[in-house]
This record gives sequence, structure tokens and C-alpha cells, in this order.
Amino acid sequence: MNQILSNTSNKKTNKSLIFKKSILFRAIFIISLSIFSFGLFFLVFDILKEFNNEQIVKKLSSTYSISTLYSNNIEINENKTNEINTPFVIGIIKIDKINLNYPILSISSNDLLDISIFRFAGPMPNEIGNLCLAGHNYVDYKFFSRLNELNINDKITIFDLNGTSKEYNIYKKYEINPNDTSCTLQDTNNLKIVTLLTCNNINGKRLILKAKEIP
Repeated sequence: MNQILSNTSNKKTNKSLIFKKSILFRAIFIISLSIFSFGLFFLVFDILKEFNNEQIVKKLSSTYSISTLYSNNIEINENKTNEINTPFVIGIIKIDKINLNYPILSISSNDLLDISIFRFAGPMPNEIGNLCLAGHNYVDYKFFSRLNELNINDKITIFDLNGTSKEYNIYKKYEINPNDTSCTLQDTNNLKIVTLLTCNNINGKRLILKAKEIP
């Protein structure tokens, strides 16, 4: 009799354990599915956003091509406080070594920072002065994320609104603190200088590359 009661008790205990494990597995499955669904949602969102930005970049590049045709009729205003007459796309930056090719925007905003590279300070492309170009450092090798792969004597090509291209030779590579604006100074001794700025996502500093026109 005791053995029968013991067996019955064990069966009830086993059923209880199986039921608890079943609930636990279901909870784990639901949580895992939720995490996967959220991850998939953000992945699709990022892909769609990147695709949309790439389409915008293509349209901006087309705008640049059209602008070069009418550049003689466009009044360029170098005063950044009043750029009403300045074209939206003012040039193209190309760096073959890191497969970089983007339109240069004349103005910046939070939305535009996600689209392309922009003129942070300085003159129009290929003019005397220090043209400072800033761009995000994305981990997916977009915009300026691969600037760290460039070295002294590597070349940068800048196209202006006349459709003219000029090559610049990198002569300096260094990092600065975020509040340091010395790299934007315009005393270039009548030289054409291009300064590229982006963030170092590891230490929070700014990576700076300076290049001068190749005669």
C-alpha cells in the first residue's frame, strides 16, 4: 500500500515538474521571440533608412551634375551667415583608396548629417583657403568611417561647381579634442587646403586629415 502511495506521489511530482518546465520553456520561447522580433524590426528599419539615404545621395549627385551646367549663372556668396545664393550641393569628394564618393553639401542640419558630407568651414571647393569637410563616422563603412585607413601622401580629389577636379595630397593626420577648432583656421598662405573631420567612436576625439593641392 505504501509503495502504491509513493508511486502515486512520485507521478504527481513528476507531472508538476514537467508542467513547470513547460511553462518555463514557453516563457523563454516567448521572450526569445520578442527579442528576435525587435531585433528584426530595427534591422529592417536600418536597411530601409540606409536605402533611402543612398537614393537621396544619388539625387544630390544628379543635382551637382545639373549645377555644373549652370554654374556661370550662379552667384556664390562666401559669407556663411547669408548663403541664400549658395547652391545646395557645392561639389564632390572622391577618395579612391577607401572607395569614397559623396556630394558635398553647403549647409548642415541634424537630418542632413545622416545623408552626406558637408562644408563645416572655409571657402567653396577648390578655392584658396581651408575647406573643412565634416562627416559622420559610421561603423558600416559609410561617410568618413574609413578615414583612419588613409596615410600621409594619399590623395583626395575634389570636384567644384565648374566640374573641375583637383587632387590634394595628405600631409598631416592627427586627433584633437571635440572643442578644439584650430583645424578650421583660414591662414593658409594663399594655398588651397582641404581638412577632413570625423569622430573617433572609441575615444571620443576628432580625427583630422589635412591635405594640400598638388601643383
